[in-house]
Amino acid sequence: MLSRPAFMTILCTPVEARVLGSLVEKETSTPEYYPLSLNALVNACNQKNSREPVMHLEEDEIRDALRGLEDQQLAGPARSADGRVTKYEHHLQEVFNFTRRETAVLCELLLRGPQTPGELRNRAERLCHFEEASEVLSVLQRLAEREPALVVALPRQPGAREVRYTHLLCGEPAMPAALPGEPASGCCAPDRLTQLESEVAQLRQEINQMREQLTALTPDLS
Repeated sequence: MLSRPAFMTILCTPVEARVLGSLVEKETSTPEYYPLSLNALVNACNQKNSREPVMHLEEDEIRDALRGLEDQQLAGPARSADGRVTKYEHHLQEVFNFTRRETAVLCELLLRGPQTPGELRNRAERLCHFEEASEVLSVLQRLAEREPALVVALPRQPGAREVRYTHLLCGEPAMPAALPGEPASGCCAPDRLTQLESEVAQLRQEINQMREQLTALTPDLS
């Protein structure tokens, strides 16, 4: 078990964030190849799908990023490696004690940058299933309430229907100007659309429970 002070701030470079996100992704999406060799990690970081922005990183850049992540106890050589080929693994679970859902959401933010709860729900499906966008919002709120916070909400942009969220492992993001009446910084309060989605999900659950109770009380007339 890794020992890390709860108040210790993490500060990654964009390349370190890409390496970390790629390790997290491949652990779930291709467990048969995880931990990753350096060559496999380079390919994972540079792949064109599920990445924003697409990067073209060299082995030396990946090695430097791995050293930086190891210094922060976030990743390093796999402890179970057989010694013939060095392979690498992440340590997010040991450092943060994440749930599967928290890991999936943070992974998508690391790999694709700022996203709405709806986008995260769809894109994280390959890592973890979410029934509603409101479930993603609950995860984002938990990550935002950590000390220090790991995600933050960005001001809603003109014409946008939903708030986007970004991770804070690379430090505070440059905040665009907020719309009039919008919060100026990264509180994790949902916008009106996301709030309505959450209320609809709750009503659906209550209706389903009422149906089950009614079915149990109604005799079979067939």
